[in-house]
Amino acid sequence: MSTDTWSPTSWRDRPVQQQPQWPDAAALDAALKTLAGYPPLVFAGEARALTAHLAEVAAGRAFLLQAGDCAESFHDFAADKIRDKLKVILQMAVVLTYAAGVPVVKVGRIAGQYGKPRSSDTETVDGVTLPSFRGHNVNSEEFSAAARHPDPQRMLTGYHQSSATLNLVRAFTKGGFADLARVQAWNQEFLASSAEGQRYEEIASGIERALRFMKACGIDTSSEAQLHQVDFFTSHEALLLGYEEALTRRDSLTGDFYDCSAHFVWIGERTRQLDGAHVEFLRGVRNPIGVKLGPTATPEDVLGLCEALNPQRTPGRLTVITRMGATKVRSTLPPLLEAVRDSGHPVAWVCDPMHGNTFTSGTGRKTRDLDDVMSEVTGFFAAHGEVGTWPGGVHVELTGDDVTECLGGSSRILDQDLDARYETICDPRLNARQGLDLAFRVSELLGGN
Repeated sequence: MSTDTWSPTSWRDRPVQQQPQWPDAAALDAALKTLAGYPPLVFAGEARALTAHLAEVAAGRAFLLQAGDCAESFHDFAADKIRDKLKVILQMAVVLTYAAGVPVVKVGRIAGQYGKPRSSDTETVDGVTLPSFRGHNVNSEEFSAAARHPDPQRMLTGYHQSSATLNLVRAFTKGGFADLARVQAWNQEFLASSAEGQRYEEIASGIERALRFMKACGIDTSSEAQLHQVDFFTSHEALLLGYEEALTRRDSLTGDFYDCSAHFVWIGERTRQLDGAHVEFLRGVRNPIGVKLGPTATPEDVLGLCEALNPQRTPGRLTVITRMGATKVRSTLPPLLEAVRDSGHPVAWVCDPMHGNTFTSGTGRKTRDLDDVMSEVTGFFAAHGEVGTWPGGVHVELTGDDVTECLGGSSRILDQDLDARYETICDPRLNARQGLDLAFRVSELLGGN
């Protein structure tokens, strides 16, 4: 599978999974042609910068925090929601950096996470069968024939909302909002009153004292860009291959192709077939890319993916995101780590502790328990300690809103509390308190490395 036979359309000759059954081929072609004429959402130079950061993760000199919505919603497109989500990610990154003493690479599941894979093409409720909800780039979560109708025009809406989200994120991260002098201002009202919020305040106060100390010593902190802005990158699952192809551009400096829908794109557990269309497409774009592995993955699987997706063994090119489940991670992960370590592939290993720990609660809600999430993260760190490799990051689904979708944490959400503010359009997300709680627990694991 050499890249000299690759083109942005070569995936069309491979078996493809998880694509909507678009009812109108002409309407689909028209939407994709419109997308192909739009400007890129991100730039090749930004993607190369992220590759360099992820090379540091692969080498054990940095840690990746990848976080955001399970599926972004067209309905919740508002500046305050984007700001609050960014706040939580920045807070978590501060906690991890402060504890671990290594740079934290910040990547959001944001500005493009509008597509979702499904276990079935259809859903049946009260005897009525309709197409499954596949994310707002395809259809709506409402259970009606009109809402579930796949509409390619939605991809154009997704593009425009991604563009506006990116514009706001760039303004926040480069325009003063991410200034370390403002770390205390990031504490939302409902978070500041919690135990983990108060623990965060202690870190924030320590940072502010350090900044005042440097200033008193005559160090001009105003000229240090790293103290006043952050590099923040976008990511989503590269699921709708027509959309990804339409936003692929050839870089004028290098001549390489980049998927300009996001800085980082990944292949899901359901679409990682070596002979499949998603691997074919992702192997040819030069973005840093990821691939998710579940508990059925074998050493042969992961080595095949490494060779297909990063044959040149470029550091930072490939991130492997494991989603094994709390009860399986200790037994299933070490053989994969050993195989890749012995092969010499420069992989960044990241733990997704969410997707392998989803269950239906007694009240009928799909949920996750923070204790299970942390148990998988702990097992992830233990497996790396056993094999002698670097536990490079975490990949979590969260929101800045005070939702009640996942059980446990310092906020002590119980089964009967889930209905209070269960707002997700797909999978359950950690709320801000639970996200910060997770960051503190991960920081303790990092501190022991």
